[in-house]
Amino acid sequence: MWGRFLRQRLLQLIPVLIGVSFIVFLTMHLTPGDPIEHMLGQAGRVTQEQIDELRAHYGLDRPLIVQYGLFLGNAARGEFGPSYSHHGRTVRSVVAARLPATLELTLFAFVIAIVFAIPAGVIASLRPHGLFDRLATVGALLGISMPGFWLGIVLMIIFGLQRHWLPISGRIDLALIPEYVTGVHTLDALLTANGPAFWSALKHLALPGVAMAAPMAAMVMRMVRSSMIGVLAQDYVQFARAKGLPETTVVGKHALRNALIPTVNIVALQTGLLLSGNMIIETVFQFPGLGKLAVDAIAAADYPLVQAVVLIYAVSYVLLNLVADALHAALDPRVQIA
Repeated sequence: MWGRFLRQRLLQLIPVLIGVSFIVFLTMHLTPGDPIEHMLGQAGRVTQEQIDELRAHYGLDRPLIVQYGLFLGNAARGEFGPSYSHHGRTVRSVVAARLPATLELTLFAFVIAIVFAIPAGVIASLRPHGLFDRLATVGALLGISMPGFWLGIVLMIIFGLQRHWLPISGRIDLALIPEYVTGVHTLDALLTANGPAFWSALKHLALPGVAMAAPMAAMVMRMVRSSMIGVLAQDYVQFARAKGLPETTVVGKHALRNALIPTVNIVALQTGLLLSGNMIIETVFQFPGLGKLAVDAIAAADYPLVQAVVLIYAVSYVLLNLVADALHAALDPRVQIA
């Protein structure tokens, strides 16, 4: 049953990726700007013959439909060709070098959001309209309303420029980069028992991680609170209390599991937004991940690099929805996986 479900969802991924790739491909080629001009912008005086030769080298002299067909063929093999803005490097190598940073930042923001949002939502639901509930509601409203780049700048000013508690840019102190194992600095530092590198990487994650986590934490907290209030009013919860079960058992075992069912989809969607939203946050904090890479690639009209990053985001969204469906079925036995 699970094998059939996975096959169906993976097959659905194919038209989604084709559609996304076509839209991105067409958008990039219709956007004003010539990648060859960007590449030769610092080269001084160049001849038209050199421009035509370079355009032919990258296949930009071919019809768009041919270029798109070649792109699809390369993408199916996991190859996206050379990067226009990273001379001598393939798109795959450039993306592989930046991907660990984005995964590290996204996971850090995800943990912050979940660790804060679920307990806050549960506590707020136990005393609706109480002091904590009102404070949590105001905090959630602020978290949803504040643009990520604005919150990031505020955090930089307060904790970086004024207090000098945390760094405002980069990923780690250059003198403390740990030995390469996975590319994730915090994990590599732990694996190599490099304490200074671990704390340096953690400090560099703090401000961008909080800026990314705030909207997700606000959404999840509101959803958990709303779901818990509804579940706590159900008859089976009242019956569990009437049996004399401890309140922690009633809330944690009987109520929270059912309250998390509608929350799973919100968490999956918000995690996808963490990935897409990292473009702004990584640019504000000069964090060397996929988001910053995509922004630089758009500015340089690096078509293959932009297409590769967007496809990674699209695959992430689909896989996160797949995980959400599986968790939904695990939490709710009434859901049948077909």
